[in-house]
Amino acid sequence: MPEFIDADGVAIVYDVHPAATTPRAVVQLLHGVGEHAGRYGALIDALTADGYTVYADDHRGHGRTGMKQHGDAAKLGHLGKGGHRAAVAAVWQFTRIIREENPALPLVLLGHSWGSFLAQILVNDHPEAYDAVVLSGSAQRWPGAMNAGPLNAPWKGPDATGLEWLSSDPSVGEDFAADPLTTEEPLLKLFGPIDGLRLFGRPRKNLGYDIPALLMVGRDDTVGGPRSVHKLADDYRTRSRFTDVTTLVYPGARHEIFNEVKQKDVRDDLLAWLDARFPERD
Repeated sequence: MPEFIDADGVAIVYDVHPAATTPRAVVQLLHGVGEHAGRYGALIDALTADGYTVYADDHRGHGRTGMKQHGDAAKLGHLGKGGHRAAVAAVWQFTRIIREENPALPLVLLGHSWGSFLAQILVNDHPEAYDAVVLSGSAQRWPGAMNAGPLNAPWKGPDATGLEWLSSDPSVGEDFAADPLTTEEPLLKLFGPIDGLRLFGRPRKNLGYDIPALLMVGRDDTVGGPRSVHKLADDYRTRSRFTDVTTLVYPGARHEIFNEVKQKDVRDDLLAWLDARFPERD
């Protein structure tokens, strides 16, 4: 289980999943708040089988990193010293490690939920580092475009678990609740008001790099949903001047599209998009 030490001395735990064939690109996978990279096994397997090497860390305060950092599952999700800025710096440090280890391969940044917000920040700050960006369960990071209310509100009822917003497959919420490396605490409670405000931002104007972008969202996603994601796509076209921006909306799907009933269709769409931009290598 490899790890690196961030600027504050926190050991960031990560995994490297080698491509099953000659690698065509590398994917840096950024998970969401309250969870960890181990929840992406099916997606990672599909990517490696198709020729993509995957690097996936457990972010600051999360999963195995969080347990080493805090030593207490009750503190999972809390970012620790340096807060959100340190979490962003750590995933950028991880990017540099990936680039050093794979200098000849394109690098794809794939972020889900909070991971997609981290990805948006990284693309703003270091556009030269990435050859494509994929955002799942994302939102335009702007007041009114991200849901500040209870994410499970549409499924509220006497029998609700509070996790129905994750997926229309009930087993996903059950597995999340049973996972010792997850937390159900909401983002704003974990991060606090100051770091919560640091999530706000728009795609930078005139980035100077034309990065292919794929935005994937469930129609019933309560974090941002299609309306917010379409606004984000428009920002990338009009502000950042990206010319290759694709938005895919999945009817009946909720927040975790890679854990949805039709997750294979979602994976197939992702691989088709990637394969069109990163051909197989001899």
